[in-house]
Amino acid sequence: MGQPSMNSLGIGMTSERTRQRMIDRLRVRGIGDERVLMAMAKIPRHVFVDEALSHRAYEDVALPIKYGQTISQPFVVARMTEEVIRHDHPVKVLELGTGSGYQAAVLSQLVDEVFSIERIDKLTRQARRRFIKLGYRNVRCKTGDGFAGWASEAPFDIIIVTAAPEQVPYALLDQLRVGGKMILPVGDHLKQKLMAIVKTEHGHQEQYLGDVIFVPLLEGVVR
Repeated sequence: MGQPSMNSLGIGMTSERTRQRMIDRLRVRGIGDERVLMAMAKIPRHVFVDEALSHRAYEDVALPIKYGQTISQPFVVARMTEEVIRHDHPVKVLELGTGSGYQAAVLSQLVDEVFSIERIDKLTRQARRRFIKLGYRNVRCKTGDGFAGWASEAPFDIIIVTAAPEQVPYALLDQLRVGGKMILPVGDHLKQKLMAIVKTEHGHQEQYLGDVIFVPLLEGVVR
């Protein structure tokens, strides 16, 4: 699993205390899996936001990044990550929507391999540089259409989607192993539901996890 370089974790006790306050807030809000909390405590979230917003990196809010995208609220990242590792230890996880790379970085601490797809090539390149700098060697990312998945690496144990399609892309279930799970927000810009969809031998089962707001999952690639 990936490990961050120590010189990227922040400077002095202030940074450590700031990260710990974020973790304490997540506990209060109901995040109970210590594996998730420990992983998020290790990740230097300020590295994944624009420098002008780095002073807000450990607030429990979503923040804008370039090209109209966002870095997700820590609580939502923690909630989705809890769902990823709820029942077992996933070996291969596919993420649709790399964005800043923060969610993939958290996952890299908890699963064997992370494959991440981003449709905006400049974000892919930026995220890849961060992964290399921080030493997350078990994350692979590429520019592509998330709706197509990553068929050459399938099947996956988990597919996690960090942008919202208006309808569930059921075709992606073909890239899950039986018993695997897709975690995603579904809906329009006004109302979205976080769902967990488990692939079974004879179809799938769906579970509602809560209301969320994400940027839309769009088709195509932006070079």
